[in-house]
Amino acid sequence: MKYNKTFLASSLLLSAAFLGLSCVNGNRNDKKSDSTETVSTSSAAKSDFPYDLSAPVKYNMPHNLFEISGIVFHNGDPKEVFAIQDEDGDLFHLGLSDKDSKYTKFGGKGDYEDLTIINNYIIVLKSNGELHTFPISEINKPEVANVVKTKDLVPKAEYEGLAADEKNNMVYVLTKDSKPDSKAKASSIYGFKVGTDATLTPAGEFSLSHKAIEKASGSSKSRFRPSALAKNPKANEWYVLSSINKMIVVTDADFKVKATYPLDGSLFNQPEGIAFDRDNNLYISNEGGTLAAGNILMFKLKK
Repeated sequence: MKYNKTFLASSLLLSAAFLGLSCVNGNRNDKKSDSTETVSTSSAAKSDFPYDLSAPVKYNMPHNLFEISGIVFHNGDPKEVFAIQDEDGDLFHLGLSDKDSKYTKFGGKGDYEDLTIINNYIIVLKSNGELHTFPISEINKPEVANVVKTKDLVPKAEYEGLAADEKNNMVYVLTKDSKPDSKAKASSIYGFKVGTDATLTPAGEFSLSHKAIEKASGSSKSRFRPSALAKNPKANEWYVLSSINKMIVVTDADFKVKATYPLDGSLFNQPEGIAFDRDNNLYISNEGGTLAAGNILMFKLKK
């Protein structure tokens, strides 16, 4: 009988303890639910983004692409990526998993920022707006024989972005900063129609509103300074990348801001290039850092 009383007392104590623990956990779960609800509300606005920016496939680049800048695919083929790096006039091309890269010299020392391919021509952008154009058939030579240099096609400014819209046979050049005399802060984008021999004819000027970006992102801490852009052909949207602001700005076909998406600094050391492959997967290149090689991050399109 004594044993039964002891057992009963122990059982009562355990039940009380369990009940108390359940109440505490219930309170914690209530708080967690409130917190989760707040977070999910914030995440809901971003849930329509077709890529998980926290889950990339990472490709480290060879040493000579430590300062990788612009990237592009020919006809969207991901088997070979074309790239440049900031300081030398070399066009690199390699498989994403390759440990070595091939390259062709097209220019001397300079500040090269981005590149694109259209009508089987490669066009490279310098920070001063100068364009270097040559046929893609030249890539297997040590040096390009005849590079066409185009100056004064765009107003004097600092430029970082170049992209082609092959469907509409257009090329776009993007300024890094807003016009110094502009009251309405915006990054200028210059459009050009592309001829069969890669000649460029002015075909419109567009503005990327910084105020609209601030409104979409909820932050006005620093001025917007884009570093690259690429057309999402499936959605008919532009993705504008900013290394300094650590974000992607998504716009419509006429560069009207639709949404912004932050980039995690631990993944994106210095995002300088952006591209899509033919399956609409997203790629972003990062310059190397103190302890990291230059890399390309691939984000698969969500099913």
